Formats: sequence, C-alpha cells, structure tokens
Amino acid sequence: MANAIAAAWQRLNGLPAGRWLFSRLVCWKAPYFGSVRPCFVELKPGYAAVAMKKRRAVLNHIGTVHAIAMCNIAELAAGTMTDITIASTDRWIPKGMTVEYLKKADTDLVAHARAELPVDTDGAYALPVAVRVENLAGEVVLAATITMWVSPRKAG
Repeated sequence: MANAIAAAWQRLNGLPAGRWLFSRLVCWKAPYFGSVRPCFVELKPGYAAVAMKKRRAVLNHIGTVHAIAMCNIAELAAGTMTDITIASTDRWIPKGMTVEYLKKADTDLVAHARAELPVDTDGAYALPVAVRVENLAGEVVLAATITMWVSPRKAG
C-alpha cells in the first residue's frame, strides 16, 4: 500500500473522526461521490467497505435508496479498493458495470468491494470487481460487477 490513498487511510483510520475525515478527503478529490456522503469502514488491498446513510437526498419516489445512489457507493468502493490494490506503476478507469437490483433498500447501506489481481499483470488487463451492497440486516440489495481497465501509467 504505497500510494497516497493508502497512506492517508493508514494515517487517519485509527484517529477520532479519522474515517470521516478520510471520506471527506476522497470526496474532495472526486466530488461527485459526496452526493451519498460516504463513510469508509475498511480499506485494504483486495477489499473495501463503504457505508452510506438512508437520508432524504438519496431517496426515490417510494422512499427507498435510489438505484443510482447505490451504484455511486458501489463505484466508490470499487475504485478506491482498485487504487490501493494495483501496482503503483499502473492506473485504472471503470470500463463497465453490470448491476442487479435484488431488494428494496430501505435502511442505511454498506458496499463491499472485492477483487483478486490476476497472476500475470504485465501490460493492460481487465479487473472485475465484485460489489455487493447490503442493508443493515446483511441482505444484499444490489449486486454489481464493475470492470476496471488497468494499464501502465504513461511515462512523463
């Protein structure tokens, strides 16, 4: 974990309000994710957990968490996990996302993102990241696969 995101997580995670501050810093760097007010719960190579509260700003017309808000938290978990998992000489970008909405999301939620690097990571490759978004009862309300395109950073 030798990148800026991993270093910030290691520095802030154990401090009072450290997870909150880390989450705000990530949203400062990527402002769109601030719309769901995420709170990082865990972050390590191969795994991330990011929570969000059920609140009026993320609700749909039937009073449950909107599908796109859930996609937002899923992509945030997948992206930050990817960032600290891949080699520091590589970069990533989301290439595609498949989503299944499995249950109404009527509580606070936690997105769990997991991935394993392929054995051969020379050159560019597609990295599938499995994300499940769970309600407070641990039931999966959204399942997604987010494909990250990982490639070597350009010299310069």
